[in-house]
Amino acid sequence: MEQRKIDRINFLAKKSRTPEGLTEEERQEQAALRREYIDSFKRSLCMQLDNTYIVDEKGNKRKLTKLQ
Repeated sequence: MEQRKIDRINFLAKKSRTPEGLTEEERQEQAALRREYIDSFKRSLCMQLDNTYIVDEKGNKRKLTKLQ
C-alpha cells in the first residue's frame, strides 16, 4: 500500500476523534482504505508464511503448511 494512502488513513482517524468528526463521504473513504490496508497486510503475511520452514531438533527442514 502506498504511503500516501496510509497517511490518509491516519489523517481520517485523527479527524474522527475531533468534535468536527467525519462526513459520510469521509467515513466511506476511511472504510475503503482500511479494507485495502487489511487486504494488503494479509497478502503480505501469507506470502511470508508461504516461504517459512520449520526445522526440528534433528535438523530436518519442512515447509510450513496451511491448516484446512
